[in-house]
Amino acid sequence: MYSNVQDFLKQPYPYYFKGKNLWILATVIFGMSMGFNYFFEPFVVYRPEHKVSYFWISMIHSLNAFFCVLLIIGLNNLSVNEDKWTVRKEIALIAGVLLMIGISQFLVRDFIYSNPDNWSIRYFLEEIRNTFLVGVLFAIILVPMNYLRLLKAHLKTAKSLNSQQQLDFSTQREKLLPIVTQQKSDDFDLNPEEFLFAKSEGNYLEIYFEKGDTANKVLKRMTLKEFESQLQSFPHFFKTHRSFLVNLQKVAQVKGNAQGYQLKVKSHSDSLPVSRGMIDDFERKYKVS
Repeated sequence: MYSNVQDFLKQPYPYYFKGKNLWILATVIFGMSMGFNYFFEPFVVYRPEHKVSYFWISMIHSLNAFFCVLLIIGLNNLSVNEDKWTVRKEIALIAGVLLMIGISQFLVRDFIYSNPDNWSIRYFLEEIRNTFLVGVLFAIILVPMNYLRLLKAHLKTAKSLNSQQQLDFSTQREKLLPIVTQQKSDDFDLNPEEFLFAKSEGNYLEIYFEKGDTANKVLKRMTLKEFESQLQSFPHFFKTHRSFLVNLQKVAQVKGNAQGYQLKVKSHSDSLPVSRGMIDDFERKYKVS
């Protein structure tokens, strides 16, 4: 049971909080918070202690949530690695945002409530508790909706990509391409028609070639960036991920999931990832490869 939970928390998860998506999320949170607080009054409302109308109290609470989402997630965006984003990190980020919203709701109590105990530990914990109760409810609604939206979109596009006519491989054979590595004795000639993909492993590069029905691997001392720079004349050799360079003409199938795409290449059993940030470029490149 424990190991299953750990495995689930380590699963890759799409990071979609950048750019306009962050503003859309903050706006949705504001609208849901405003409507939920104003129309449903989920917590005890003691109007004699209100300094302003309940509408403006709901507005202030909702604006707090709006700005906290922008601030905390915006700061996270400065250092986030989308390719390594997991369910665990998603939960931690949501918890951090909810904690900050709860603290900010406590800090504005003096502006909206006439209560001598505004600065008490009791109300501090109460504001954080109420924020987590509402926040978890919103997460239960929004996270599955977004997951299904991404899953549906990527499955649909993957099906479209798979249905396209593949390139005729009976065209003229490419010439061998000399590749320079960090160690002269490791230099080699690359046959572009046999190249499947390359995977970065620290200071080394695993390069896979198609040999009949199998994939042969060679290990070379060079970086993926060095390898990619020598293949610029082959637009169908595409960096799908920070650690993978793939020959798009060798892609046998594109699989869609909520994270994006997983690629199956010929003669190789493992799936190769397309990072979220490369999805648009991959779709464009794959259509013309």
